[in-house]
Amino acid sequence: MPKYFIYARKSTDDEERQLLSIPAQIDELRTFAQKENLEVIDTLIESKTAKKPGRKIFNELLSRIELGEADGIISWHPDRLARNAVDAGRIIYLLDTKKLTDLKFPTVMFQNNPQGLFMLSIAFGQSKYYVDSLSENTKRGLRQKIRQGGYPSLAPIGYINDRLNKTVVVDQKKAPVILKAFNLYATGNYSMKAISRFLAGNNVFGVRANKQMKVDIVKRILTNPFYYGYFRYNGELFPGKHKALITKKFFDQVQAVVTKRGYVRPEPYHLPFAGFIRCGECGFTITGESKTKFYKGTNRSARYTYYRCTRKSKTADCHQPFIREEKLVNQLNGLIKKHSIPDEWGKEFYQRIDDEEKQITQSLVESGQALKLKLQAIKSRLDTLLESYLDKTIDRDDYLNKKNELMGQKKNLEEQLVNLYDSQTAWLGPFRNWVKLALQAREIAGSATDYYSKRQFLLNTGSDFRLKDKKAYFLSVSHPAALGAAAT
Repeated sequence: MPKYFIYARKSTDDEERQLLSIPAQIDELRTFAQKENLEVIDTLIESKTAKKPGRKIFNELLSRIELGEADGIISWHPDRLARNAVDAGRIIYLLDTKKLTDLKFPTVMFQNNPQGLFMLSIAFGQSKYYVDSLSENTKRGLRQKIRQGGYPSLAPIGYINDRLNKTVVVDQKKAPVILKAFNLYATGNYSMKAISRFLAGNNVFGVRANKQMKVDIVKRILTNPFYYGYFRYNGELFPGKHKALITKKFFDQVQAVVTKRGYVRPEPYHLPFAGFIRCGECGFTITGESKTKFYKGTNRSARYTYYRCTRKSKTADCHQPFIREEKLVNQLNGLIKKHSIPDEWGKEFYQRIDDEEKQITQSLVESGQALKLKLQAIKSRLDTLLESYLDKTIDRDDYLNKKNELMGQKKNLEEQLVNLYDSQTAWLGPFRNWVKLALQAREIAGSATDYYSKRQFLLNTGSDFRLKDKKAYFLSVSHPAALGAAAT
């Protein structure tokens, strides 16, 4: 009486998830063997794809058949045995040499004769064709998804994959932290290691490891075009339909910092006037220090703050004396007052700003049309570039380099078009802010304790301040405070 092996296989690949599970296959095959009165000597189970040869259990099955342990195989369908030409050929060869005498399938009738072998070859061929066409269809669908702006992989940190709608959406918890990380690094005051610590401190860790990110992962984040609305796939740059966290212009600014790899020492904010005033003799930064003095006669202590040159020059010997904080504040108050303007001037400036804004708005239509024409020209160049690549007049590397360059230009123009109004009126904002500051100048100068507001006011004016012979002054003669001084 012929002996049989039961062979049940469940692929781990997505396209075969709808087939019977292994327990279901075994139940069906054992019921089938009992109904057909077939003797089963062993059941072999495997969970591996049959697209490629090299299945361990399947090879063991054929080896045992070659040794004569069994005469036939019971399986659910021919595609459970083989989906590639090598394994299919081995089974047919064993049938030709009579080492394998029979195959039994509940779903397919098989007879070991020329007609049956021919039909079996067709069944194996159909199985291989199904896998090949499914793979090609999957790749084609993936390419179409990419062309439509869909991201085909795991979303980077700051985004999450919406599996229900098959899109990428902003992670409301982590995205603000990532945006803050970009802003911090763009200042040049933070290294990538510091950014890594900042992210960890805000509970933002690596995707696959719940621990502080390494520097190369932080760099990957800071150089990923995904955050300005594009993404790379297989070396190409594609526009995405996900929401951008930053603009292309700001992304380029961050890349300049990445390239420079510079580090600027943070300003010492524990002393209000340290770090932004320079010595008038050697040009180095003014620093500060606080000291406590005990008076025996009155049995009390007093704390004094002094400002002086850091004297870091190795070529010049600076002899500038220190200055008490109170005296420096009095001089800085005088400089702040020079920014002040009368209220009537403020109203007139605001009216002129509004009139200028209206005139600029009227001229934006022509500028917008010019940008649209440039965009259309780049799109035409991209189409021509693709045709050249398809016609094989340029190789893939040249195609990718040129395409990425054009896509970057396209994104810049799109942002210019979106931000056209802001770019044309950008100077109005700072001017409006200056008027606001000038109207607040006397109030800020009159404060006796709020030193940090004074510091911030002076920094907002963008002035180049110097201290020499215990006197603070503007280095530039054409300082904007001259306008305010003319009104006093």
